[in-house]
This record gives sequence, C-alpha cells and structure tokens, in this order.
Amino acid sequence: MFKKSILILAASCMMYSCATQTENNPFLTEFQTPNGVPPFDKIKPEHYEPAFRKGIEEQNANIQAIIGNTESPTFENVIAAFDNSSPILDRVGGVFFNLTEAETTDELSALDMKLAPVLSEHSDNISLNQELFKKIDAVYQQKNSLKLTSEQQRLLEKVYKDFVRSGANLPADKQARLREINKQLSTLGITFGNNILNENNAFKLYVDKEEDLTGLPEWFRQSAAAEAKADGQEGKWLFTLHNASRLPFLQYSANRPLREKMYKAYINRGNNGDSNDNKKAITEIVSLRLEKAKLLGYDCYSNFVLDNTMAKNSTTVMNFLNNLWSYALPKAKTEAAELQQLMDKEGKGEKLEAWDWWYYTEKLRKEKYSLEEEDIKPYFKLENVREGAFAVAGKLYGITLTKMEGIPVYHPDVEVFEVKDKDGAQLGIFYVDYFPRAGKRGGAWMSNYREQKGDIRPLICNVCSFTKPVGDTPSLLTMDEVETLFHEFGHALHGLLTKCQYKGTSGTNVVRDFVELPSQINEHWATEPEVLKMYAKHYKTGETIPDSLIEKILNQKTFNQGFMTTELLAAAILDMNLHNLTDTKDLDVVAYEKEAMDKLGLISEIAPRYRTTYFNHIIGGYAAGYYSYLWANVLDNDAFEAFKEHGIFDQQTAELFRRNVLEKGDSEDPMTLYKNFRGAEPQLDPMLKNRGMK
Repeated sequence: MFKKSILILAASCMMYSCATQTENNPFLTEFQTPNGVPPFDKIKPEHYEPAFRKGIEEQNANIQAIIGNTESPTFENVIAAFDNSSPILDRVGGVFFNLTEAETTDELSALDMKLAPVLSEHSDNISLNQELFKKIDAVYQQKNSLKLTSEQQRLLEKVYKDFVRSGANLPADKQARLREINKQLSTLGITFGNNILNENNAFKLYVDKEEDLTGLPEWFRQSAAAEAKADGQEGKWLFTLHNASRLPFLQYSANRPLREKMYKAYINRGNNGDSNDNKKAITEIVSLRLEKAKLLGYDCYSNFVLDNTMAKNSTTVMNFLNNLWSYALPKAKTEAAELQQLMDKEGKGEKLEAWDWWYYTEKLRKEKYSLEEEDIKPYFKLENVREGAFAVAGKLYGITLTKMEGIPVYHPDVEVFEVKDKDGAQLGIFYVDYFPRAGKRGGAWMSNYREQKGDIRPLICNVCSFTKPVGDTPSLLTMDEVETLFHEFGHALHGLLTKCQYKGTSGTNVVRDFVELPSQINEHWATEPEVLKMYAKHYKTGETIPDSLIEKILNQKTFNQGFMTTELLAAAILDMNLHNLTDTKDLDVVAYEKEAMDKLGLISEIAPRYRTTYFNHIIGGYAAGYYSYLWANVLDNDAFEAFKEHGIFDQQTAELFRRNVLEKGDSEDPMTLYKNFRGAEPQLDPMLKNRGMK
C-alpha cells in the first residue's frame, strides 16, 4: 500500500513542472490562511490544471474506497462519504469558475476550454459507475427503515435521483452516447459565453462632438470621458454595451440615430455572422439537450429539467406564463400608446421604436411623477446602499458585517467582510466585487468559494457591474442597481445563514424555481420608507432623502411594469419554447424566435429581455428555468405580505423566515419549507398588485 502511494506521487511529480509540485500548489491542501480564505496572492495560473487533475485523482480514490468498503451500505459510509469525496476539486473549482466569470484572461479561457471535456468525463465516470450506484441504490432501498433525519432523507433522494437522471440505469450503448453529448455541451457552453464577452468588449461607441452628447447628464459624460481616456482616446467619450453604460445612454441620449446604433448592437450580439456568432452553437446545444432528454426517457428537455423542480412539468410552467402574459401584454400596449402620444407632442412625425422606449419612459416619468432618475441618484451612493442592505439584515436577523483588511483578493475592486451572528459566532466571509471590467461578464450574481457544511462556514461572493466612481464623484446607483444590490445580497444571506450538515443540501443548493425567493424578497426592503431613511443620504450634503422624493418613488413603483414584465415573460417563454421542442431538424433559431414572438403577439417596440444568441442564463443553469424569476416573484410577494401584516422588521416573522427558508437550504421539500414559514401556499394576487396589473 505504501509503495503504491509512492508510485502515484512520483508519477504526479513527473506530470507537473517544479513550479506546481504539491508543496507549492495552494489548492492541494486546506488553504493555510485565516478563516481558510483563498490565497489569491499565491495562486498562479499554472496551479489550476495540476490541482484539477489531482482533485480528480483524489475523488476517484475516495469513490473507490466507498465501493471497496466491505461493511453493509449505510447513509454514512455511502451518501455522506460521497458528499465529502472532493475536497481538492471543491477548492480549485470554487476559485477557478468564479474567476472565469469575474476576472478572466485569455489564458484562463483557454484552460477552461481544455478542462471542460476532462471534467465532463470525470463527472460521467462517477454518475455512470455501476458499482457506486449499486451502493447508493442499496441505501435508497432502505430509506424508510434507516431512521434518517429530514435532511439526510432529502440528500439520499437527491443523490439517488441525480444518478438516475445522469444515466445510471441506461444500457452501455446509451451511456456511451450520453458521455459524448455531455462532453460536447461542456465546450459549447464555454464557446457561447466567450462569444458574448467578446461582443461586449468589441463594441465601442466613440463620440467626438459635444453636441452628440445632448441629454446626457454630467456624471455620465465624465464617466464616458474617463472610459475613453483609459482606452487611449482622450478628448472623446466612450460608450459600451455594459449595463452601466448602455442603459443610461438609451435613457438620456437625445441623439436618436446613436440610440438606435447602441440598441441594435446590443440585441444583435451573437448574430452578426462573424467569429463571435452564436447561432450554430445554440442550435447544437438545443439539439444535444433534446437528444439527452430522449435518451433519459423524456419527450423534451424542459420536462427532463422540470421533473426536478417545484413546477414538475412544462405544462404547469406554460400555463403559469401564459396566464401572466394575459395581464402583462395589455399593460405594455397601454404604455406604448402613452409613449407614442409623448412623441407626437414633439411634432417630429416619428413612430415609437424599441430604441426610443427608455428615452421616452424617462420623459414620461418626469411628466407623470415629477421624478427623474437624476433626482434620486445622489442619494444612492454605492457604499451607503450597501450599508443599508447590511443594516436591514442586522435589524431582521441580528447579524453584523465588518470590513476586513489584509485579506487576499483577485482584484483591487474587491472588498471583504466578516459576518457574525447576534451571539458573536462567525457565519461566514463575504466578498463584494461591484464594477464592470473587460474580464468580467455582464450581469450580477452570487457564488461560493466554499460551501457550508456542519461546522464549516461558507465563503460567499457577490459580483455586479455597477456605475464606476469618476474623479470626485462616487459610484451613484440607479434605482434598478439599488434593487440589484439588495437582490444579490439576498442570495448571499441564503448562503451565509444556512445551517445544514451536508454540502449537497446547504445554502443555495435548492431547486431552481425556489432559489430566487431569498433574493427577490430582499428587494422589497430597498424602497420601504423606513429603510430609505436609513441609507439614502445625499453624497455631498449627507441630507437624508426627503419625504417628497420617497413619495414619488413609491408612486411610480408600478410605472413601466408592463414593459418590464413583458420583456421578462417573453424571454421566459422563448426559453421554454426552445426546450419544449421535440424535433430540432432544420432548426433556424433566429427564425424560430421570431415565429414564437409573433405568435405571442409581442409588440415590435419590445424585444425579449434576452434573445436566443446571447441568452447566457440558459447556458449557465437556467435552461427551461428562466421562468423561475417570475415563479419566485409569486413567492416573494406573498412572503413579504407576512412582513407587511406584522411590521417589516417584526422579529417573529423574520425568525420564521430565517429558520424555515434561509437556514434550511434544500434539507426539505421547498413547498413544505414555504408553508412552514407562511402557513399556506402562495397566492398570485400580491404579485399582480405589486406589478400594477390588478
């Protein structure tokens, strides 16, 4: 046994360069840092591949130990052992896959593409290991007599079902084909995402005449000038497709041709017939997913995915979405008519187009509510908003977040906080990374560097792309960005407050259409008057936001909700339509998208929030799952009613939500958890009222 270990180590040393030997690779042991945080200052690109390969070797050995155990299969020696089988892969994967999203380089992207089929093969080797599955099945067959806790029961069912859904019961020929499909999908997804990142970075709208800046606020002009200077074009103004640049440009620019140029560049990403074109990649992805679903006994990919959710099947989801569509589209048409009337008053004879929507919406907001985004942005300094989100969590759950110094980070923008419970016990470490960069994909998300299990506390991150500070002007957020910060922090709370015994059930490891409940309910506090007065302070004067502005913010909460809901619904229905297909022969994704939207009656002034060729969500885990934001919106509005009934900081209600949702992870059925909190199943009416549709 000892000799065999020496041989394996020798082979390992031969494979890796001297710079990546075991003693120099931080991933190969527990991180030797306070709180076990990733040592970003010591991690080098050459560490990743050896660590992944060593991690595969380690997990294979641990699985072989499970299989070779001569004792009778039990929950502990099979299911718990499997849950704990990949320490190295957990460490290196937590860092690597976060950095390929938040701070990627050409080197990391190439390595991601190289490792994807390797990791896919490793995953399949586990899922299709018949000896391992026999052990799991043996425990599963005893589940009713093992006296398991509810969390253990849930994990057992989850592991067993994951193996079945991964092809464990398929004959050898179908397993071989499934392996090939998974390998192809792993690289196609990376290609798709890289193409979008390249498109985002490639588009640069330079303005060199000041008259072409008409309508743009001074802070935005300064930001664009700083971007141009950083890009070597001092004296010009640079606008990009990143949300923090694109949205204000569409919102304020009086230059209609430039608005059109910006808008069309955005909605045609991945659809330009160049090296970043995604039509072929997404067609192959949809086709391979369908083939995979059929191999596993489903008629379409959506039913395969949804079998493992609260919704259970495509029919339930489509009925839900179509019902909401009947409320949203009429409201959107009414809004379009109002915007057209506003344009008609200008006497230019122009028809409302999609690139006009944001611009005239802002004008209409001012006309109807005497409110402009510019009126409220000075009160939404990023640091104040963040402290407001922290303070809300403190009042609800008694937790504190304290900034930490000297913690290794991967970029100077990143800040780190220690999170403690009301009794002083550490709940975890929280990283925030808020500004856009060339190496960061668009959007906002929460993820883990380490997941919670037992006494091991999590390392959680929020990554966003908010407006950058410029000169003496700090980062000032839009209302949408404020809600995004609260949203992502809601996900972080789900990850930080979890108290589970097993990695596979902890934190956000829940079904897709339940995971957005903690994030979306947290948004509700952002605009409560009591909360606004806690954090909305003018960045120059320190003045608390006045009641008159709060009243205007609340009065316009349902403003433009027809548009917001319709574009979101259109994307959700597009996602479902693509994955409801039972035949992808001769599929033209762009033509199919148009046909699907025409059938819905989507008006030309609104596009789906994400079109097929840049729909990153359905590559990154939301395939046949984008509806989840709306499904969870029913849950979060119904859940917040409980706080409104008893007081938004009512301790008993907060305790119920913490104990039954935030701490529970996936330890019980999500509807059971919800009803334990609320006392009943969720109702649709609160959501419709909150969106101004009832």
